[in-house]
Amino acid sequence: MAGCLDSVLRQEGGSYEIIVVDNGSQDGSAEMVKLRYPRTSLIATNHNLGFSRAQNQALGLSRGRYILMLNPDARIVETNALAKLVAFADSEPKVGVIGLRVLNNDGSLQFSARRFPTLRAGLFRNTFLGRLFPKNKYVAQYLMADWDHNEVRDVDWVSGAAMAIRREALEQIGPLDERFFMYCEDVDFCYRAHQNGWRVCYFPQSTVTHRIAAASDLAQVRMIYHFHRSMRLFFNKHYAREWLFYTRMIVLVGLAARAGSFIALNLIKRLLRIRT
Repeated sequence: MAGCLDSVLRQEGGSYEIIVVDNGSQDGSAEMVKLRYPRTSLIATNHNLGFSRAQNQALGLSRGRYILMLNPDARIVETNALAKLVAFADSEPKVGVIGLRVLNNDGSLQFSARRFPTLRAGLFRNTFLGRLFPKNKYVAQYLMADWDHNEVRDVDWVSGAAMAIRREALEQIGPLDERFFMYCEDVDFCYRAHQNGWRVCYFPQSTVTHRIAAASDLAQVRMIYHFHRSMRLFFNKHYAREWLFYTRMIVLVGLAARAGSFIALNLIKRLLRIRT
C-alpha cells in the first residue's frame, strides 16, 4: 500500500484528495497509513466487507469531479499521469468511465480493457477446451488480444484495479453493486454505464503497474468460489432474461461445474504437496 500512496503523492499539477479503505487487514496497514500519511482520509473496517462495499464507502466520502479507484498493489508510473487523465476527461464530456493502461511488474501488458463476456469465451477461457485450442478466437476477442492497447479507444469494460469515474456518471449510474463481493463489479459498473449512455474509454497515456498477488491454496478456493458466484450474478442480472430457458440452465450448470472442477484440482494439488 505504501508504494501505491507514494506514487499518488508524486503526482504533479492539480489538486486531489486521497481516501484509503483498509478492508479489515491484519498486517498493520491502517496504523502505517495513520503514521506515514496523516493527510489522507482513512476508513478502517473491522472485517472484510468485500471490494464493492469497501469502495462504495470511499466513493460516498469523495468530493472530486473525478474519482480514481486504485488497487493498493498498483503503482502510478508517470508523475503527470493524473494531470493527463483529467485533461483527457475534460476534453471528452461523454466519457463516464476511463481505464488506465495496466502493466505487470516485468513491463508486460495486463489485458485491462476487454469486451463483455460471452458464452463461447467462457467455454474456452481457462478450461480444458482452451488448453486444447489455445489460439481460439473467442478468448482473443474477449481479451481484445488482437489490439496492441497503445491507443485511446472506446471499449466494453475496464479493470477496477485502475478505473476513473466521472462524478456526473457516478451520480446517474449509482454505486458499485455490493452483491458482487469480489470480481465482476467493474464489468457490471461499465455495463450500467453503457446502459445510461456513457462512453467507457481505455486511456493508455496514463499507466500503472499492478502486481497480481499469489494467494494461498485456501485463499484460491475462496477466490474461485467468489469469481464464479459473481459471474453467475452478472449473467442473471444482465443476460438471463434474453436467453432461452434451456440455454440459461446450460450456463448455470456449466459455471457450477467449472467452479467445482477448479476447486477440486486446487485441493488435489494441495494434498499432493502435503504428502511430498
